[in-house]
Amino acid sequence: MKNTISTIATIITLLFSANTIQSNTIKVTETGIEIANSSQLQSVYDAYFTVKDALIKSDAKSTSAKAKDLLNAITAIKMDKLKTDEHTAWMKVVKKLTADAKSISTTTDLKKQRETFKSLSKNTYTLIKVSKSTDVVYKQYCPMADADWLSKEKAVKNPYYGSSMLTCGNVVETIK
Repeated sequence: MKNTISTIATIITLLFSANTIQSNTIKVTETGIEIANSSQLQSVYDAYFTVKDALIKSDAKSTSAKAKDLLNAITAIKMDKLKTDEHTAWMKVVKKLTADAKSISTTTDLKKQRETFKSLSKNTYTLIKVSKSTDVVYKQYCPMADADWLSKEKAVKNPYYGSSMLTCGNVVETIK
């Protein structure tokens, strides 16, 4: 009888231990997914900022190359790893983001690149409002171009006019 009670107690202890280990494993995995989610979209944001910086310098060739990097970042997103709200926003903008990045990457006409950048900025804003960047992001507006863009810097550096009107615009929103 003592052996039976001892065996049952050992089995119960083992079951509780296994359940605790499994529970901890799931938490670690979920935490890993959360980190992957953030970094997935962050790569799109970072690539967007490099396109913007190339436009500020009025460097059409570099803008085209940076847009190719953006296109790669967009296509690398694994939708099944996104949070529900991010997934919903992603599905609304992914086709346009892809088309805009492709359009900018296939031309070295700075005027066309800047015009397409307006749409790219609008759709990136839609996404960043839902998922948040790891950095503080400033939505800035240029009245001359009647267009917004996103920046990691509060200081205005206008991608629509480059050096000819570098500081034209203002911060209209801070996204934290």
